Amino acid sequence: MQILLIGKTGQIGCELQHALKGLGHLTVWGREELDLSRPEGIVDKVVSVRPDLIVNAGAYTAVDKAESEPDLAMAVNAAAPGKLGLAASHCGAGVIHYSTDYVFDGKNSERPYREDDTPCPVNAYGKSKLEGERALSDSGACFIILRVCGVYGLRGKNFLLTMQHLARQGKALRIVGDQWGAPTWSREIAKATADIIARLKEEKSGSFLEAMQKAAGIYHLSCSGKTSWYGFADAIFELSGLDPERCPIPSEEYPTPAARPNHWVLDNGKLKAGFGIELPAWKKSLSECIDLQKKELNVSGQPQCNGAI
Repeated sequence: MQILLIGKTGQIGCELQHALKGLGHLTVWGREELDLSRPEGIVDKVVSVRPDLIVNAGAYTAVDKAESEPDLAMAVNAAAPGKLGLAASHCGAGVIHYSTDYVFDGKNSERPYREDDTPCPVNAYGKSKLEGERALSDSGACFIILRVCGVYGLRGKNFLLTMQHLARQGKALRIVGDQWGAPTWSREIAKATADIIARLKEEKSGSFLEAMQKAAGIYHLSCSGKTSWYGFADAIFELSGLDPERCPIPSEEYPTPAARPNHWVLDNGKLKAGFGIELPAWKKSLSECIDLQKKELNVSGQPQCNGAI
C-alpha cells in the first residue's frame, strides 16, 4: 500500500513517521514538498504519486495568530483538505485527517462532546478546522476525520515544553484553572492512527478502500479523564521534578486574542466501538512521555525526531 504522509515536521506528523512504518510504502512530505497554503497546486502534485492512503497531519495551529491571519488559516486548514479529498477521489485513495475539539464552543460542561454534537467554534482557528472537515466531506473522498485535543509532545511548541521552560527560569506562574479537557500525547495519536490503518488492512471482505468506506466518518481521539490547564501544569511539574511558584487563575485574568472553549473533553466511545481502540488516562500517558524525555534527549538538549522518541 502506498501511504502519503503530509506534515512531517509537526508534533503528530513526526510521530507518524515512525508509527506508520511497516504498514506500506511511506512517502513523507513537509512544506518544502507540498505547501498547503497554496491549495491550487495540491491536486496535481498528490495525484502524481498515486497514493492508496493520504494521512494529513499538516495544519495551521497558531490559535491566537489565526485571529489576525484568518485567510491563511482557512487556506491551510479548510481549502487544502478539500483539495486533498479531490486528489484522493481522482486516484481512488482514502484520507485520514486530523481536526480539533475547537470546533465546539465548550459551553457543554455536563458531558464529553460526541461526534454528533453540533459544532460551534468560537475562534478563527476552530472555524477554519470545521470548514476543513466540511470541505473534505464534500470532496467525494472516502475519509476518516480524527478530532484530537490538548496535543503535546517532545518537540515543537506546546504546553508541556512551555511549562517546563518557564519553571526552569524560576518564574512565578499564573495558570488558567477553569478550562477543562484531556491532554493527549502526540505519540498516542500516531499509534492509534496506525492501529486504525492496521485494522482496516486486516478486513478480509474486500479492499482497503472498501473497508475504509464502511468505517468512514468522524471520530474523537483523546486520552481519557480530564483536568484543567492548571492541573495539567501541576502534573508536569510533579513528574519533571520541578516546583515553581504557581497559582490558578480564571480565564478572564489571562486574556488572549482568540477565545478558548472552557470545556474541551471528547467522548471516545465511537472510536472504541468501531476499532477497539481506547487511549490511556491523560496522566498515565503524560508520565510515560516525561519518562521518555528524561531518557532520550540528545546532546543538544532537544528531542530527536527520528522515530526514537
